Amino acid sequence: MFSSAPKVFAWGYNNCGQVGSGSTANQPTPRKVTNCLHIKRVVGIACGQTSSMAVLDNGEVYGWGYNGNGQLGLGNNGNQLTPVRVAALHSVCVNQIVCGYAHTLALTDEGLLYAWGANTYGQLGTGNKNNLLSPAHIMVEKERVVEIAACHSTHTSAAKTQGGHVYMWGQCRGQSVILPHLTHFSCTDDVFACFATPAVSWRLLSVEQEDFLTVAESLKKEFDSPETADLKFRIDGKYIHVHKAVLKIRCEHFRSMFQSYWNEDMKEVIEIDQFSYPVYRAFLQYLYTDTVDLPPEDAIGLLDLATSYCENRLKKLCQHIIKRGITVENAFSLFSAAVRYDAEDLEEFCFKFCINHLTEVTQTAAFWHMDGPLLKEFIAKASKCGAFKN
Repeated sequence: MFSSAPKVFAWGYNNCGQVGSGSTANQPTPRKVTNCLHIKRVVGIACGQTSSMAVLDNGEVYGWGYNGNGQLGLGNNGNQLTPVRVAALHSVCVNQIVCGYAHTLALTDEGLLYAWGANTYGQLGTGNKNNLLSPAHIMVEKERVVEIAACHSTHTSAAKTQGGHVYMWGQCRGQSVILPHLTHFSCTDDVFACFATPAVSWRLLSVEQEDFLTVAESLKKEFDSPETADLKFRIDGKYIHVHKAVLKIRCEHFRSMFQSYWNEDMKEVIEIDQFSYPVYRAFLQYLYTDTVDLPPEDAIGLLDLATSYCENRLKKLCQHIIKRGITVENAFSLFSAAVRYDAEDLEEFCFKFCINHLTEVTQTAAFWHMDGPLLKEFIAKASKCGAFKN
């Protein structure tokens, strides 16, 4: 576990040093993992069967415990009783790490996926069954990876791409899948519930076909349905069919708008010209489904809409989508948008990304075309956090 301080604590069985105490004595109570982590800010941890990994806020990765299969990624197979940095990842910034029984996956802030450790069942996704003592870049030809998953009790791996595609590899129902295989799932959790050995699931998984629709499913089905709609929006010459009652229930903006009309004066078609068709359609669909299906480049426009309509939850969803689409080329533009729309969490995320890739970001057109006051603010903030030190 890690605390809000944030410090890492570990306890329990310690035959291989997985508690990180500097010995192999079992630890019956929580003990702070010190050594090189005591002055670091840890933002993520993961555990294999007898190994432990940690990710820092600056993207560094540390590992300790059993290393017989190379699952610590140190270039050797010697156990480590205290945390050691994974030096092979020094050129990238890792923001998520997961552990299988004896293998490790790491995802960078640019959507690159690395794997190392045991590979008996192809769980590294390299196309063979050879163990790796150091991180190897995998899924090179696939689209950007936004989520990874593994479980300490299995030899299975899973990943989700920006397009929503879920891949699995490793031990899948007793078979060895040595390359990432595209599934029909929409969630990585389902890979482990249906294909891992042993099967693992933290939520109810229904395999029976229901012959009725829930309220939520019915609402989703009726979005943009001309047969039941009583109101239309026209954007860029295209129509979107909706239901006034749903909009009034779900959105304060529309509740106020409709109350300002007398029933006989209510328009059947409302023209929208301040937002694009994809953005406004995504917004209306969100009111019916509670989800957003929009590429990161359009999510900026939706963030603008959410800010204008005071839809705070939608703002958070937009920020989540934008984070998954950040690149060196668009990082400073996204930082500027976050400042403009008062999205503090996104602003901090974009700032950290820019700092972690400062050399590349400062060479982009977006950086040098930025307005003076914001550029000065960024440089001053970057200087305070030591970005320009040798």
